[in-house]
Amino acid sequence: MLVSLTVTCLILSLCSGQAILSSEDQCDKETRTMQKCTCKLGYKTCLDFKVDKSGCREGVKTRYNSRKCNAAEEHLSKRCNVERNTKDVPDYYQMGPGTLKIPNSLFKDNRKRICDRLVANNVPRGAVMFFEGGKQVQQYDTDRDIEFQQESYFTWLFGVMEADFYGAIDVDNCESILFMPRLPASYAVWMGELKTPEYFKTRYGVDRVQYTDEIVTILNQLRPSALLVMDGVNSDSKSTFQTPSFEGMDQFKVDTTTLYNEIAECRVKKSAGEMEVMRYVNEMSCEAHKEVMKMMRPGRMEYEGEATFKHYAYMKGGMRFVGYTCICASGNNAAVLHYGHAGEPNDKRVNDGDMLLFDMGAEYAGYTADITASFPANGRFTENQKFVYNTCLKANKNVQAAMRPGVTWPDMHRLAERTIVEEFIKEGLLVNGTVEEMTAAYMGAIFMPHGLGHLIGLDVHDVGGYVNAPPRIDEPGIRYLRTTRTLEEGMVVTVEPGVYFGDALLDAAYANPAQSKFMNKERIEQFRGTGGVRIEDGVAVTANGVELLSHNIPRTVEEIEALMNRS
Repeated sequence: MLVSLTVTCLILSLCSGQAILSSEDQCDKETRTMQKCTCKLGYKTCLDFKVDKSGCREGVKTRYNSRKCNAAEEHLSKRCNVERNTKDVPDYYQMGPGTLKIPNSLFKDNRKRICDRLVANNVPRGAVMFFEGGKQVQQYDTDRDIEFQQESYFTWLFGVMEADFYGAIDVDNCESILFMPRLPASYAVWMGELKTPEYFKTRYGVDRVQYTDEIVTILNQLRPSALLVMDGVNSDSKSTFQTPSFEGMDQFKVDTTTLYNEIAECRVKKSAGEMEVMRYVNEMSCEAHKEVMKMMRPGRMEYEGEATFKHYAYMKGGMRFVGYTCICASGNNAAVLHYGHAGEPNDKRVNDGDMLLFDMGAEYAGYTADITASFPANGRFTENQKFVYNTCLKANKNVQAAMRPGVTWPDMHRLAERTIVEEFIKEGLLVNGTVEEMTAAYMGAIFMPHGLGHLIGLDVHDVGGYVNAPPRIDEPGIRYLRTTRTLEEGMVVTVEPGVYFGDALLDAAYANPAQSKFMNKERIEQFRGTGGVRIEDGVAVTANGVELLSHNIPRTVEEIEALMNRS
C-alpha cells in the first residue's frame, strides 16, 4: 500500500477573515484573490493582496504577524509536514530495483506468533511486551559513528532499520507501538529529513507511533498487568542480553523470566515469509561466490576474494552487510577455522597448487547466509585434493540425505564423522582398526574438530540452539555443536562438514597412543601443510526431507573445474 495525500492550501480571506480550505487544483486561481500564509525553510511569510473597488488584485509579500496569520501558517505547516512525510511511503523493505521486496506482513506475522505462543502458555491477561532496539554508538572515544545494524530480536518483531527505537506489543490483542526518538532540528542538516510518526506508522505497519519521551505516559494508559522484557544468556556467545530500561520503569511490574526463551523458540522455525528471505540471501551469496571462483588465480591476494564477494553482493543484491567476518583462506591457512580476523586479515598471496577455502555469507534485511566454497587456486584439482574434497562432499551429501523431522542433530554430526573415517580407511590414512573402534577413539574429531552446523537466520549462529534441547555433549569435536535439538520442519541449518590437516591436532594425535595406533603417518604427512576443505550449505528442513537453499553453487569437482576454466 502506498499512501498519498492531496495537498491542501489554507488561505485566509481579507473580506471575511475566515479560514478556507481549497484543493490543489484551485490554489492558483483562488490565491489571486486571497491572502496565503506559508512556511518555507522555517520562515513565516504571508502574501497580502490589496483590495479596491474592482476587487482583489495581486500585491506583495510582507511579514504579517497577526494571530490569524500565525494560526493559518501553523496549520498549513502541520499539513505540509504530514503530506511530505507520508507521500509514497512504502509498506515494505527493498533496497532497489531487482532486489527482494519484503512486506511488513512478515514482521506482523512474527508479532502474532509470539503473542499466540504467550497466550497458549497462559501469560496473564493484560501483559505487555516491551523491547529496546539497538543504539547508535561511536567508535571508542571518537565521534565516528559505527555503522549501525539493528538488534536481531527487534528486527524480527518490527523490521525497523533505524537506531534508538523502542517497541511495545499488547499480548491480548497484539497491537503494536513503536517509540521513535525526538530528534533535534539540526538532524535535518546533517543526517536527512526529519520523519514523522505518521511516516513510521506506514513504513513499518504498526498500530501506533509515539516518541520515546512518551513511553511512561503511553504505558500508563495501557495499564499492563506485567511488563514482559528480555533477559537471558546467548548459548553461543555466552553474553547476557541487555535488559531494556527507561526512566520511570520502576512504576511497572516487570517480568524478566518469561519472554527470552519464548521468543527465541519462535525464531527457531522460519515462517513462509522468512523462508523467502533465506532463499534470496543464499542464492545471491552463491552467485557472489561464483564470481570469486571465476577471478581467483595464483598471484592474487586472499582479500581480493573478499572484495569481489562484497562488491557483487552489494551491487547486484543490495546487500550492504555480510553476516560475519569473511574467511578467505589459502593453503595451510585453510586449516584455521575462523581465519580472516584482525590478526589474520586475509592478507596472504595465493600460490599455485593452493586449495582455497572461502567462507562468506551476505545479509539482507538482517537475515544472512553462511556458505563455504573450497576450490583449487589454479582451477584444477590434484589427486590428493580431489580425494579430500570428495570425502568432504560425501559427508555433506550423506547428511542431507538423512535429514528429516525427528532426526537429532548430534546423530547427523556423527554421520559426517563416520563418513570421513570410512573414506580415510579406504584411502589408507587410517589403519589397523574398525570404523567403530576409530570413532570410539574420536579419530573423526582430529580431522573435523568443529560441529557439523548450526541454526541460521537473523544471526549467523541463530538463537534457540539450546532452548528446549538436551545438554551439550562434552566430547571432542561434537562439544562444539551449536545445537543438540531434534530437527523440525521450518528449521534452517548449515551443513558444513570439514576435513583439515592442522598441525596442532595432528601433533597431539601422534602423541596420543590411543589414536596414533590407527594413523598411517607416512600417508597422512602427504597432506600436512595443505590446509583443508569445508563444504557448507544452507538447508531448510521440510516435512519429508530438506530444501537445499544454496543450490546454485558448483559442488562437484567437474562443475568447479568447468566454471573456473570457462573462457
